[in-house]
Amino acid sequence: MGPALLLGLLLSRAGDLLALPRSDCVVAERLCLSDSTCNATYRILENCALAKTRLLPLDHDSRVRCLNAELDLGNSSLLHCKCHRRMKRQEHCLRVFWTVHSSMTDGYFHLETSPYENPANEEHWKTDYNKLAALVSGSQLAGDATNPCLKESHVCNLSKKCVRLRTDYASICTRAAGSEDVCDRRKCLRGLRNFFEKVPEDFTKRILFCPCQDEFCGERRRKTIVPDCSFQSNTKPSCLWLLDLCLEDPFCKSRLADFQQNCQPADTSPDGCSLHNHAACLQAYMGMIGTPMTPNYVSNSSVEVSLWCTCESSGNQKEKCDQILGMFESNKCLENAIWSQMHLKQTALERQEDLPHSSSLSFQGDSASTSLASEMSQVAEGKMQQDSSEHSSMPLASSEHSGAATSWPSLALFLPLLLNINLA
Repeated sequence: MGPALLLGLLLSRAGDLLALPRSDCVVAERLCLSDSTCNATYRILENCALAKTRLLPLDHDSRVRCLNAELDLGNSSLLHCKCHRRMKRQEHCLRVFWTVHSSMTDGYFHLETSPYENPANEEHWKTDYNKLAALVSGSQLAGDATNPCLKESHVCNLSKKCVRLRTDYASICTRAAGSEDVCDRRKCLRGLRNFFEKVPEDFTKRILFCPCQDEFCGERRRKTIVPDCSFQSNTKPSCLWLLDLCLEDPFCKSRLADFQQNCQPADTSPDGCSLHNHAACLQAYMGMIGTPMTPNYVSNSSVEVSLWCTCESSGNQKEKCDQILGMFESNKCLENAIWSQMHLKQTALERQEDLPHSSSLSFQGDSASTSLASEMSQVAEGKMQQDSSEHSSMPLASSEHSGAATSWPSLALFLPLLLNINLA
């Protein structure tokens, strides 16, 4: 079926079903199910999506039937619905979106359309970050100016929601530290996801992308997401397997699509991004944290990020595998967005020339992760005992330990994922 014929079919059926303005997919589904024609079409698409989720091969007639069902939706609100970040029924909304767009998932790199509403159209959170940051700056908590990550941790400690959700994931992710037990990575990732979704970006961005001048600060930044549990493992899995795992999960697949759309690099763009929006790229990157494709800093001496996976033994899929890894290691848009957030205005070439040639460090964990949970518990207790006006009594974070690392690669492809967080 040629492009011209497909376009003709789409236009001819555009007004057939519930031609309504864009709405969230939960509302659109409810409207569709109340209409007998739309209901029947939607049920076909559900079967198509289910077959793809279970990796069941579709014969030619089935593929045509699925394609026709998408075309039958025409200009309906279902076909054009979106989901909102932080909405209550987000997972259900995302499942509806991928049900009516199942043909978009036929290849590794065909997820450029995000299921999420444009960030510019979403309500901006009103936060007290500036007020709390001023309190920290004017007190002894400001600490050493060379460790801005520590300062941002103290600002978070003054916010009830920020410190509560940070303490929650820290305690979960470090629960098995120092023992022979394996951490519950699933719960750890869920805790991270809650933190990045429910805490305003004024806090999370500054904690995750704090600019560092030494390795002690860099190690605090790298340890933000408790990588011993959330990021690394004894062996590195294949990046191809990691992507398959993500595509099977509507939430991870959605965050990946959002990352691809908002962090797609463009060589001809001065800012390196096709959409010219560094803020949206960083938001999409943070959205990857807490998914099976959680990224993190690879070193305490640079701002390079990557996935915990390898392309060894990928056979004739080596090129695809390299592209998956390159979404983080070779993405000029993401690289520039991170440097811009850190207010480091050097060009990529200047940065490369200035990078010190430090020795490679291992990814093995140390006591920093264990001390994090204890530290956060102390912070929580301190907040319960202190009066709301006694901000100066917030406990200082424990000292950081030097940590693990490797060096950063260049960035130039256009796929998803990077990010991690710190605690004080």
